[in-house]
Amino acid sequence: MKRTSTRKSSKLMLLLILLLVPLMFTGCGTQVPSGHHAVKFFKFRGGTEMGTIYGEGFNWHMPWNSMYVYQTQLQEKQEILDVLTADGATIQLEVSVWYRPIASKLDSLQITIGPNYFNVVIAPALRGLARQIVGRYKPEEIYSTKREEISSAIIKSMDSLMAGKFINVDNTIIRDVVLPKKISDAINEKLAADQDQQRMEFTLMKEEQEAERKVIEAEGIRKFQQIVSAGLTKDFLRWKGIEATQLLANSPNTKVVVIGNAADGLPIILGGQ
Repeated sequence: MKRTSTRKSSKLMLLLILLLVPLMFTGCGTQVPSGHHAVKFFKFRGGTEMGTIYGEGFNWHMPWNSMYVYQTQLQEKQEILDVLTADGATIQLEVSVWYRPIASKLDSLQITIGPNYFNVVIAPALRGLARQIVGRYKPEEIYSTKREEISSAIIKSMDSLMAGKFINVDNTIIRDVVLPKKISDAINEKLAADQDQQRMEFTLMKEEQEAERKVIEAEGIRKFQQIVSAGLTKDFLRWKGIEATQLLANSPNTKVVVIGNAADGLPIILGGQ
């Protein structure tokens, strides 16, 4: 009887161990995904473990302890902001921010801010700075030429605010600007007028260049005529006429050459075929 009872107890113990082992394995570790890091929290001994950051892979710990996992890859979030411009107009900005926690400082981030650090620190800073900086510009500047300047000012100020927060903000960019319809129409009309003015200025410039070209051409013709006129003496023209007469006299065409005493001293040629 004793042996039978002992065997039953051993089987029950073995079955209990087989049931507990999977539970212990699943409750005694945390899987840290790729691009993430983690810090360990001891429930009964000191809280957050300082000085040790756990990397990717499966990390063992007792079932009553836990691990806080942070994504340390570059992350991007978009914010829709209603802001006032320099002239008091309300516009809407769609702003993207790229950020990441500093992996080597996750223990400090855990005890000072926690996993919700974007909503606690980054988002409020971005909203406040965007409203402050955009308020220096007019709507047409934000809409057309000043986006990069505004983005650069925001990221520079964000760097200052994030100092000591164990967070890096890599960049901010204004993705879209939505203006009230009246302001948008006025800006488009102004841009169209500017384009028309630039087109007219270009046309006038081309006309001025053409006029200058004609003046230069006329001056060249005048100088050419002066040079040619100076060389066309009576004796020169008479000589050229004699040369032409000789060539015509030697040509096979029928003609009558009358040698007279005209004012220019040249012969008269009649009836050439």
